[in-house]
Amino acid sequence: MPKVSILVPIYNVEKYLRECLDSIVNQTLKDIEIICVNDGSTDSCPQILEEYASRDSRIKVINKANSGYGASMNMGFAAATGEYIGIVESDDFVKTNMYEDLYNLAKTNNADVVKSDWFYYWTKNNESRKSGKISKWKSNKITSAYKDKSLLKIVPSIWSAIYKREFISDKGINFLETPGASYQDTSFHLKVLMSTKKIVLTSNAYVYYRQDNINSSCNSKDKAFAICDEFDEIERFIKANPELAEEFAEYIYTLQYRSYFMTMVRIEDKFIDDFLDRFSEKFKDLYERKQLGKLFYSRNSKRDLLTLITDKEKFKKVYQRELRKINRAERRRKLISIRCNPSRLSIVIFGKQIVRIG
Repeated sequence: MPKVSILVPIYNVEKYLRECLDSIVNQTLKDIEIICVNDGSTDSCPQILEEYASRDSRIKVINKANSGYGASMNMGFAAATGEYIGIVESDDFVKTNMYEDLYNLAKTNNADVVKSDWFYYWTKNNESRKSGKISKWKSNKITSAYKDKSLLKIVPSIWSAIYKREFISDKGINFLETPGASYQDTSFHLKVLMSTKKIVLTSNAYVYYRQDNINSSCNSKDKAFAICDEFDEIERFIKANPELAEEFAEYIYTLQYRSYFMTMVRIEDKFIDDFLDRFSEKFKDLYERKQLGKLFYSRNSKRDLLTLITDKEKFKKVYQRELRKINRAERRRKLISIRCNPSRLSIVIFGKQIVRIG
């Protein structure tokens, strides 16, 4: 049994695939298998995969018709034989000591999940910046979302972790197989965090998460309802596991409200009305069934919620106000920004980073 199975979902990334694969085959942890799932690529990816597989017996290539990210991931998980499973997006790359470090942490702590920090990476200037999402004071000890609900707020960076394969299988955790590749890590990420009581974090960063691939799904503005499908799946999972409902349901609704609101900011204007209908209907139902309580209202405005439910046109003004605020912040960020957290200090003036610590 390999120590780690590394899954690489692939679709039309010929520009970045070699850099990605090189970072994996050169891992200091040699006892790995590399499962490349080619989701019907129409560029040179199949030829690149054939070339690498011919040179390294640890590489297994699965070719399939294009059916989306979720289907690719489920197929990769089903094919994995490793003790732990990792994920590398095919337009990203990783430090060569990533899997040795994470595997050692997992074994030392008998953890179901080990999750690391990561770098934001820009190809044009070969520039990287540590995300700082995982602080040193939370590192290198067993924790869980039961003890620390703030873990659920970590963005769904599922590729900065390894997962015990037996844990994933026993808990029945998989990906939602909706078309395309938008948000399909959301439900997986939250189902994992709610299901484990043994996760170890590390503030060390290993993954270079590429920000300037214009074909990346995170840059798509036309997949308006993918986030709704993901939260529907999370709700289904909670209902199938009643012990999770009491612990996490209201916190999930809190995340859902904010996620829906920020999706309105992201998507194209032509989708706003239909998305707002679904947004309003969902939270009207939760409000009328008294599923929203003290936790929810501590993080969200009850006045805005009631506006969403009773007057969607007026709620659009709330959305437009938030959009203007985001746009102003973005303009200021391009001129001058200071980012400070337990892991990193960064000062940027006129778009140029002049101080970076961490």
